[in-house]
Amino acid sequence: MATSSVQDQIHDRRELTAALVRALERRHEVLDAVVDSEDHAAAVSAVAGLLDASEAHAEAVLNLTFRRLTKSERRRTQSELEDLDATLEWTAIDRPASTGTTFRLRDFTESDAELFRRRCGEQYPDWAGDRIEKERAEGVERIEDESAAWFVAEDTESGDTVGLVFGELSGREVDVAIWIAPEMRKRGYGTAAVKHSRRQLAAEFPGTVLVVRAPA
Repeated sequence: MATSSVQDQIHDRRELTAALVRALERRHEVLDAVVDSEDHAAAVSAVAGLLDASEAHAEAVLNLTFRRLTKSERRRTQSELEDLDATLEWTAIDRPASTGTTFRLRDFTESDAELFRRRCGEQYPDWAGDRIEKERAEGVERIEDESAAWFVAEDTESGDTVGLVFGELSGREVDVAIWIAPEMRKRGYGTAAVKHSRRQLAAEFPGTVLVVRAPA
């Protein structure tokens, strides 16, 4: 049985390999985008946009060597992608929520205060009620200042509230914390939250590096 941590690593590798496959398939477009770029940063941004990939994966594309362009190397990369897809398909049977197909993140609102209190009560049992409320109020202020983005995780099929995702901006990094409600754990929701939060927080804070903590 794959743990959520192992599955996250497989998913990360799959997303990187998929980006490399797309780059090899569209190698002429990639080369044109790089040649037309003013500098390295612009090239990374152009390749990321062209391939619908993260900047980290675009960086990996730029680091490809010419030997990876041969037919045998392209076949090998495609074969690796197929193997990773098969592995993820197998683990999805054991942890169906990990696919993220019935998962969404919506903005945290004032009506979610009780969910926040529940999370704090589990993770910080020594915190008094006023401390929890202070943390929540300060978090809402950071959201309004656009230095944080908090989300409520939901299962769109069952209608269940799954947990919370916190994105906190710190310089050029976004520290991402994921809390899954105890009764919802071991189903793959943590993996789904990682997938969705990366995409959503990258849109909220473009050009930053996301630092994701292991889901609870």
